[in-house]
This record gives sequence, structure tokens and C-alpha cells, in this order.
Amino acid sequence: MHALITGGAGFIGSHLAEALLAQRQRVTAVDNLSTGRHQNIESLAANPQFQFVYETVTNEMVMDRLVSECDVIFHLAAAVGVELIVKDPVKTIETNLEGTEMVLKLGRRYRKKVIIASTSEVYGKSADLPFREEADRVMGPTTKSRWSYAESKAIDEFLGLAYHKQFGLPVVICRFFNTVGPRQTGTYGMVIPRFVACALAGQPLRVYGDGLQTRCFCNVKDTVRAVIALAAEPQAVGEIYNVGSEEEITIGDLARRVVARARSASPIVTVPYDEAYEKGFEDMQRRVPSIEKVKTAIGWQPTISLDQTLDEVMAYFREKGQRL
Repeated sequence: MHALITGGAGFIGSHLAEALLAQRQRVTAVDNLSTGRHQNIESLAANPQFQFVYETVTNEMVMDRLVSECDVIFHLAAAVGVELIVKDPVKTIETNLEGTEMVLKLGRRYRKKVIIASTSEVYGKSADLPFREEADRVMGPTTKSRWSYAESKAIDEFLGLAYHKQFGLPVVICRFFNTVGPRQTGTYGMVIPRFVACALAGQPLRVYGDGLQTRCFCNVKDTVRAVIALAAEPQAVGEIYNVGSEEEITIGDLARRVVARARSASPIVTVPYDEAYEKGFEDMQRRVPSIEKVKTAIGWQPTISLDQTLDEVMAYFREKGQRL
């Protein structure tokens, strides 16, 4: 089996590449390193089954060759992180829509299975918890750039399902909830690496809003295990699956847990959303998945606790001397 991973030098992409190589599969990772990092895949370079291509997924000439040579495409390339989305909404929309359109067009040309990485953001401001794949979505106004990412990923889903329905293209959609672990950077607003870096440096942990908003954090190794299993499951084609943890925690409690596990003296401060992002910024108060569908399909559920995940991230930061 030969897998093509778009965004293969990214946080999730590099872990996926590592897991596939451990299964003795061939892997080609394509990434323009706009948010991915070459250091994420340095350890894979010596593996003869691994190839890295420095390129954008919208380059049709290069992507045509790569898609023609692979058996399955894991499409992870996307603009990610709330801070990037707020600061560069044009890049967010164009990257997500144009990249997915290219992958699906070429997937159809060569009849390749496509696994599309989507996001829990597509549920928007819905209060119908836990979020279920077939539930209605509630979006904020188009005047709030924060929602452009959610809508661009929703269009990715619509387009993927349309290619499946109209052309019979084998497409599987994975809606990732907050995925965390070693190699994730806090540069674009990801909360756990941002908290960990500050706690280890003795700096204040900045909690946006009142800290009562909740999230569920899933270890990247659990996420990758689900993605690989869904790619191999014939009944998953044409379907959408939530992939995430059901262990809910407030961001305020998360900050306190990071400080405690790091044995840090860092203070915790709250920062208004308007100051952290932009005036009138809207957030989701709770984000909790139902994972019944993915459990039924492949028998998957997370196995790694939040405490273990935090310890892994801290160990990585200490080893690499990582800073924000």
C-alpha cells in the first residue's frame, strides 16, 4: 500500500506517516511547510519507504504525478489554528477550498480513495450536545471571520460527498475534535502547547474568555489509529465520523492541570476574547463529540488519558527546548 499524505509535515500528518511506515506501508508526504515543519519528519527521512515532496497541493502538475502513483490519499493539508484564521481569512478560505478541490479532482481522475480531514468547528454554535454527525449545524454571521474556517471545511465535506455521490469516488470524512500531542505548536493558538510552553518557562498562562468554555482533547496517536482503521473499512466510504475524546474539561481547569503537572509557579490570567483575537469574537462554549458511530464502524475509542497526553507534550518540549 502506498499512501499520499497532504500536509504530511504537519502535526497530525507526521504522526500518521510514522504509523503507516510502522505498518510497512510506503508513504509520500507533500507539504509546503506553511504551517508544517521539516523537523516533524526528520526522523523518517532515512526510511527508504518514505518520500517528502516540498510543494503546495494546488500545483496540479506535481499532484497529478503523486496521486497517480499512490493507492490512497489522506488529505490533511489545511489552514489551521484560530489565530491564523482570524489574521489571514483569505488564506484560510483559499487554502481549504482550492486544496480539497484539487485532491478530489485528481482522486477522481485516477480512482483513488480519499480520506478528508474535517473538524468539529463545522458544528458551529450548536447547543445540541453531544455533537452527532447527522445533526443540524448552527453558524455565526459571515461578518465574523472566525466562522470562515468552519464554513470552508463544511464546503470541503459537501464537495467530497458530492464526488462520492455523482462520480462514485470512495471518500471518507473524519471530523477531528481537539487533537493534541508531541510536535504540536502553539504558534497558531493551539491551547495545550501554548499552556505547556508558558508553564515550563514560568510565564503566565493566558486563558481566553472566562475559562469556563469546555473542550475534549484526544491524543494524536488515538486519532491516527482511527484514521487508518476508517481508511481500511469498506463500509466507511461515503460517511462522516467524529474522531475525538469524550473527556470534557474547562479551559480554566486545563490551565490549572498543566501548571500542577509541570510543577510550575506560573500564574493564570484571563484575557478577553476581543484582546486575544478581534472585536466581537465568538467562541463555542462546549465542544463534545458523540463517538457512537465510529465505535460501531471500527470498534474505536480513545485509550490515552489527558494526563498522559500532557506529560508527553511536556517531555517533548523539555527534550526539544521548544518555545512558542
